[in-house]
Amino acid sequence: MPYLSLFTSAFLAATLLPLGSEVLLGALVIEGYSPLWLWITATTGNTLGAVVNWYLGLKLLHFQDRRWFPFKPDKLRRAQAGFQKYGTASLLFAWLPIVGDPLTFVAGLMKTRLLPFVILVGLGKGARYGVVLAVALNLHTS
Repeated sequence: MPYLSLFTSAFLAATLLPLGSEVLLGALVIEGYSPLWLWITATTGNTLGAVVNWYLGLKLLHFQDRRWFPFKPDKLRRAQAGFQKYGTASLLFAWLPIVGDPLTFVAGLMKTRLLPFVILVGLGKGARYGVVLAVALNLHTS
C-alpha cells in the first residue's frame, strides 16, 4: 500500500494540481522501504502524470478560447515561444517547481513526440527523485 500511495502522490504531483510527493518519499525511506523500489515507483508515477499533461496539451488547444482553459493567450504564446527556443531538451527540466508542469503541457501543444517526451521527462524526474532519496538516506543514517 505505501508504494501505491507514493505512485498516486507522484502521479498527481506531476499534473497541473499543486501537490508534492517528496515528503512521502522521504518518510517511506525512513520507514525502511526499498530505496530502489521507491525511486522506480515515484519516477514512474511522476512521469506518467506528466504524460497526462502532455496529452491534455495535445488535445485541448482547440479549447483555448474557453474561460476554464488553464493558460491565458499571452502566457500561452510566451510558453510556446520559450519551448521553441530551448527545444525538446528543455523537458529534462520538467521536474522544476512552477514551470515543470506547464512545460509538459506546452510540449503537448507543440506536438512533441511521445517517446522523446517520456525519455527526457523520465530522466529529469528520475534524477530529482534520486537526489531526494540520497538526502533522505543521508539524513536517516546520520
